[in-house]
This record gives sequence, C-alpha cells and structure tokens, in this order.
Amino acid sequence: MERRNCAVTFLRVLLVLMAAVETTALHGVKPREKDHRNAYATMMYMGTPRDYEFYVATRVLIKSLVKLRVNADLIVIASLDVPLRWVRALEEEDGAKVVRVENINNPYNGQKNFDKRFKLTLNKLYAWSLVDYDRVVMLDADNLFLQRTDELFQCGQFCAVFINPCIFHTGLFVLQPSLYVFKDMVHSLDTGKENPDGADQGFIGAYFPDLLDQPMFHPPLNGSNLDGQYRLPLGYQMDASYYYLRLRWRVPCGPNSVITFPGALWLKPWYWWSWPVLPLGIQWHETRRQTLGYAAEIPIVMIQTIIFLGIIVMTRLARPSIPKLCYRHSDKTTSLIQIALKLVAIWSILAAYIVPFAIIPRTIHPLVGWTLYFLGSIALSSITINSFLLPAIQVFVPLIGIFGSLLVMACPWYPNGVVRALAVFGYAFCFAPIAWGSAVKVLARLHVSLEREQFFPKMAESSPPPGFNKLC
Repeated sequence: MERRNCAVTFLRVLLVLMAAVETTALHGVKPREKDHRNAYATMMYMGTPRDYEFYVATRVLIKSLVKLRVNADLIVIASLDVPLRWVRALEEEDGAKVVRVENINNPYNGQKNFDKRFKLTLNKLYAWSLVDYDRVVMLDADNLFLQRTDELFQCGQFCAVFINPCIFHTGLFVLQPSLYVFKDMVHSLDTGKENPDGADQGFIGAYFPDLLDQPMFHPPLNGSNLDGQYRLPLGYQMDASYYYLRLRWRVPCGPNSVITFPGALWLKPWYWWSWPVLPLGIQWHETRRQTLGYAAEIPIVMIQTIIFLGIIVMTRLARPSIPKLCYRHSDKTTSLIQIALKLVAIWSILAAYIVPFAIIPRTIHPLVGWTLYFLGSIALSSITINSFLLPAIQVFVPLIGIFGSLLVMACPWYPNGVVRALAVFGYAFCFAPIAWGSAVKVLARLHVSLEREQFFPKMAESSPPPGFNKLC
C-alpha cells in the first residue's frame, strides 16, 4: 500500500514537472518563481508609434497596484522585442515579474474592418498559460485603480464586465489558467474561428459567447473560490464615458474600484493634452506623480524651455534688422515677393500653434505640458511678429482663446457633463467673432507692413544694411 501511494505521488510530481517544461517550451513562456497564489497581469508588445506611451502606462498601472498592496504577483507578458532596459525597469524598479513570449500570429489581419494597432493584442491569450497561479486578473494598461480588488480572485473560470449591453469588455477579466484552454484557443486561431474585430476583444467574446446569461459575481464571505463563469459588476470596469455625462460616479452595482479609458486613442489619460478636455486625465496623472514620477521627461522639458526663452529674446533683439529682407527691382517682382511672404507669414503663425504639440513630451504632466505649449507658441509666434512687424495682441488672440477654453473646461462647478459641454460651446460661439476679427486685422497689417519701404527699399534710394546680402 505504501509503495502504491509513493508511486501515485511520484506520478503526480512527474506530471507537474512535465507541465512546467511544456509551459517553458510553449511559445517562449518562461516560468517565474511565484510569491502568491494569484496574479494581476498585463501585456506589452512593440510595433506601434505609441510603444513608449504604453510602456509608461504599464509602469504606472504596476506601481499603483504595488501602492495598494495587493495580495498577488504582478506579471507583465512582454514580447521578445520589448527593450531589455524596459524589462529591467519593470523587474528591478517596479517589482513586476516579466514573462517573455513570442508574438501570436494574428490570422485576421486581412479582414476589412481590421485595425492594425490591434495586430498583436492576441498576446493576451498567454494569460491562460500562467498555470503556476490559481487565478489571474488580466488588465489593459489604461486601467486606473481606485482601491484593491483582490476579491476578484474568488471568481470562477472566466469573469468579465459588460460595459456594453451585449458585449463584455476585455480590458479587465478574471480567468483560471489552463494549458488545455490555451492550446484550444491557439487551435481556434489556426482553424479560423470567427472574430468580429480581428482583435482580442472579438476573439475572447466569441470564445465565451454565453457569459451574458451567467449570474452576477458576488464574492463569498468565507473567502472560497467559485467555479464556472460570472458577470462582473460594472464597478470593476467603470467606463470613463459614463463619468463625463454626470461628472461624478453613480454606479450602484458593485464597488467603484476601477476606471477604464476605452475611448479615442489620442485622448488616453497619459497624454498631457487630455486634461482638461477629459476631466479624469488629471486623476491618472496624480497617480503617476505619486508612483512613477516624471524624471524621464524633465530634462527634455528643461531644454525646450531654455530654447523657447532664447527664441523670444533673440527675435526681440534682432527686430530692427529682420524685416530688411530684399530689395526691389520691379513692381512685378515686388508683387510676387509680397504674395510669397504673406503665405510664409500665415503658415508661420499656424506652425507656432501646431509645432509645440509635436515636440513636447507626450506623457508629461498636463499642467507642465500646457505651460510649455503656451511658451512654445509665444516663442514661435514672436519670430513672425518681429519679422513682419505684426501686432502681438492680434497674433496671440487664438492663444488667448485656447487658454480661455481650458479654463472653461477645467471649471469644477458644473452640475453635469451636459452643462459643461454647453458652456464650452457657448464660449466657442462667443469667441469666434473675436478670432475672426483678429485674423482680418493681422492680414491687413501684414499687407501694410509689406508695402512699407523698410521691407522693399528702392535700389536708387538706399543701400543694403551691413551684413545683409541682396536677395532679389
């Protein structure tokens, strides 16, 4: 009898070891030493213009979970092409366990409605291969945790939130790791299982088609784990869009624990321009300030500040000499030059409002980002103002309008989102005539400036100023 028990024990140990080896060999997954029975997991992959932004978002997510002292391991499923310096930062500075994987080939990239930015989101399926853990909560990087959600580990084999009336959201879901399920999912990809959007959302939704009919999850008071599939209360995935309607949370079902930002990509909360356009952006940045900080962006911000201030000083000192651009040969030549200079001036003003958006670090704090934007716009506009002798106030009117709109959007006393939207619309409606009038005045002043003799002095009346070559 004892020999039989020893044999059974030996076989069990052998099966566990075989499963671990198989997990290691399967698509490059490397088992990590675990500290807890459960895990929060997210993923990282390369190949989009916004890789760095999502890297920052992932680190903020991990650090926010550390700050909440969750009773679970923190896993990052990272593709093999993720830079090693990022991996080391996640492991050594953030306390995450990084699992390196090969990208899962997406067989749906030929669909008409396929969005290329979702090409590698099927890497999320690797969460089912984390068989060292009893339960895994899989997360997207755009989640903002308000409080601990460790009770989710009591949920069943698969649990998710329906932020859409008929389709559950894969930005947060609970799963029980299983190599059988993982292999079956990979096989479904190979056999061309139907996928409405070609991404993880459509595939996982099609793989668990009956979740809508399942009961609502309520964590057992005795701490035991449930079996089966459950719908999670909306409080575990509060869509930020709901907040913008009322400017407060009113989610009666379940705890108000997690905010998700599934909206427009360019208005994700980590971009500095997202606030005050979207009020919750400042809350995400407050979480970053308390956890990751902004040390990576500060040097660039300091350099750009010095450059912008230098431009303002230099253009002001050079103002008497800048307008003396060329000398008149004939009325026809002068007319062509005037048209060209008008176009240059107009495009220079437009560039002064656009260029700062392109060069300011995207993930800097909104207050720093907007301050640097205004400084950059003033600096670049000053080049045009001093070159063409334009009135500064009229040129800066659009900047004043932007500043005013930010104040209107940031006002904290709106009763709901509808009133806020009407206030922004009313402000824009009232400011539009002022902006139009300033544009007309700038064009008129530009025409007068180009007609003045200091722009086109006649050859017979004056000689070129020292240091300037004859251009025309």
